[in-house]
Amino acid sequence: MKTIKILPVLFCCATLTSFILRAGGQLIAPQRPGAAQSSAVEAPIEAPAGFDNKTNGSITQTEFEIALATFVEQEEVDEGLGPVYNAQSCGECHQSPVTGGISQINELRAGSLDKRSNFVEAPGGSLINDRAIHPAIQERVPASATVVTTRTVLNTLGDGFVEAIPDEAIIAVAKRQKETTKGRIAGQVVMARVLEAGTVMRVGRFGWKSQHASLVSFSADAYRNEMGITSPLFPTENSSLGRSVANFDPVDDPEDDGTDVEIFARFMRATKVPPRAEGCETCPRPDPRVVTGSAIFDAVGCSICHVRTFVTAPAGTKINGGNFTIPEALGNKIIHPFSDFLLHDVGTGDGIVQNEDQTTARKLRTPPLWGVRTRTRLMHDGASLTFESAIPRHLGEAKQVNEKFRKLDRRQKEVLIAFLESL
Repeated sequence: MKTIKILPVLFCCATLTSFILRAGGQLIAPQRPGAAQSSAVEAPIEAPAGFDNKTNGSITQTEFEIALATFVEQEEVDEGLGPVYNAQSCGECHQSPVTGGISQINELRAGSLDKRSNFVEAPGGSLINDRAIHPAIQERVPASATVVTTRTVLNTLGDGFVEAIPDEAIIAVAKRQKETTKGRIAGQVVMARVLEAGTVMRVGRFGWKSQHASLVSFSADAYRNEMGITSPLFPTENSSLGRSVANFDPVDDPEDDGTDVEIFARFMRATKVPPRAEGCETCPRPDPRVVTGSAIFDAVGCSICHVRTFVTAPAGTKINGGNFTIPEALGNKIIHPFSDFLLHDVGTGDGIVQNEDQTTARKLRTPPLWGVRTRTRLMHDGASLTFESAIPRHLGEAKQVNEKFRKLDRRQKEVLIAFLESL
């Protein structure tokens, strides 16, 4: 079996990764310590990283700890929990290795196909809640469902920086993918409504379908769908498979006046990005295996979709319809999410539609790989328990990348996994 030659790629990789992507696809060199600046425009710097429950500087540590406490606070029935729900707090699902991270928890979604093969969500919505405050309204997958999937919980650490990525930068990635692969890989840009800004649309980047563009929208959605707590952005309770839950709901809607939703967003905006493990290729003492594995990651084409680097918009930029101004701590920062935040069909699409576009049914957002070493269940459904089993599942748009991976020899695969374990 042929092996991939990577020596020429090592030079190419080193050259390309010394630049970073700005809005419009412009490549710029990152700031070097002590380097003189050639213009009045300040060079971007690396975003703070750490699994330490410390603020990234956008708010004080005291403010961060107050927001964190709200994020992990257990909701009760007399506070609006349910009537159907999945968890009692945000922290219940986002807690590994620190608050805001991921967990082993999956959510359940279901629906069916109509005569035109269009997805139709289950009665009351595709989300099937695992818990209820009364057994009479417990949800379960209906017998009529022909589309059923689980979804893993996603990391929220560093999402404030993701929110601050300019739309143009994500759109530029989609354009470049299509041009450089002759359409073989073509990430789909999803335009999502910023709920707190009325009809304002922005490039979606949060959720498995990139169905949200702002952290306030994302928080309000999760509060209602995962905990059953309504707010001004989602003022109506979920039903139980289409059946009213009014007789089991002791608290008037909306149950949150929007304060908690804002605090959840504030917490996520203040988190640091997931740090790299010791020995990463940019560490003071890099592990040679990781360095080589990083080059192979690029050589086989993984980085086409798992984009290494973005630069956030400058501080002072107004986003989300003017509802949020990017602070100094989030602006002009270099981040390495290893995602393009676009939707792709890689052969594992779950068939669910969440953004009113039937073309997205078989597509999923490229999951960011930063912090992936903390995940024990991989891919959207959590069905892959090792990197070795997850990578071969990449088909569809990723078919040729998968074929290159299969041609790697044992040693090359080992160092590629070592690289992933450093993320």
